[in-house]
Amino acid sequence: MEGTAAKVEDFKGRVDVLITKVDKLEQRVNEVEKFYLTTEKKQPSTSRKAPILIDKNKEKHVPSMKKLQQDASRREAAAAKRMQELMRQFGTIFRQITQHKWAWPFMQPVDVEGLGLHDYYQIIDRPMDFSTIKNQMEAKDGTGYKHIREICADVRLVFKNAMKYNDEKSDVHDMAKTLLEKFEEKWLQFLPKVMEEEKRQEGEEAEARLNMQLTQETVHTKLARDINNELYDVDMHIEELREMIVKRCRRISIMEKRRLGIDLTKLCPEDLSKALDIVAQNNPSFPSTAENVELDINAQSESTLWRLKFFVKDALKAEHKSSSKDDDDNITNKNAAISQDNDTASKRKKEICDAVAKVAKRRNKKLG
Repeated sequence: MEGTAAKVEDFKGRVDVLITKVDKLEQRVNEVEKFYLTTEKKQPSTSRKAPILIDKNKEKHVPSMKKLQQDASRREAAAAKRMQELMRQFGTIFRQITQHKWAWPFMQPVDVEGLGLHDYYQIIDRPMDFSTIKNQMEAKDGTGYKHIREICADVRLVFKNAMKYNDEKSDVHDMAKTLLEKFEEKWLQFLPKVMEEEKRQEGEEAEARLNMQLTQETVHTKLARDINNELYDVDMHIEELREMIVKRCRRISIMEKRRLGIDLTKLCPEDLSKALDIVAQNNPSFPSTAENVELDINAQSESTLWRLKFFVKDALKAEHKSSSKDDDDNITNKNAAISQDNDTASKRKKEICDAVAKVAKRRNKKLG
């Protein structure tokens, strides 16, 4: 008894280990599935791209996630440095505009209180001036401009605010309009350099996104491969446990084999196909999908016979329940039909009786 109890405990322990392993595998499968679902959603539905297939021999050439992050940091630093150089060059244009003889009204923030412009903030949403722009351009604490187009937008805002608040006939409006035209001419000459840098950054970012996708594909492909290998190990352990149980079971008798052979012929086509698959699992050469199959019950292993026995028992039980339900439905329908026929017959009988009574009544009247 003690030996049997120890074996049972050992068996339970091995089953618990398998359950824990399967739970962890399920989490990893969900992670892989989530990744591919997310990737699929990001692709336009009108033009779905084929998944990236990664050659196993080329996996080592795909950059790691750590390297991608390092490359991204270097790329961003280099792009920021180039943008700083562009802003430095733009400083020449900015100085030419601020040194113009008509630039003085725009050099400092508008003195709203001193000039009594009580409606200024009702008309102007975002005040701007050259001194504010200059301070932003020279900021060293990371709060300054990140892109040259931000400076351009603020320079335009200086003039547009002045033109919006001041009447068209006023000197300030005319000065702002003239300086804005001069600025646009100089900006148009400088713009090709800006567009070239933007195009370069777009290309680098596109390449980085592709590398990131390749890396993620590689990581999840390897993860899926590892999961597949671990699932194979789980299957092997389950098979070992199954064989362990079968060895402790009694051998199936000749009468049980005959009964099993008869019961197999009672299965529906779908369940019969599943039963043949069970046979094929322990016998890879067995033609389970052939049109005509000969199954020698006596040639099957004890493991296969026990699995077939339990499967056939459950399948026939399920078919019996389904058949019983159909029979009950048929009986109910027949009873309803009989009841309806009885009602019709009774109604017809009453009609005939009423007709006979009427005829007898008329005859009695005539006789009287």
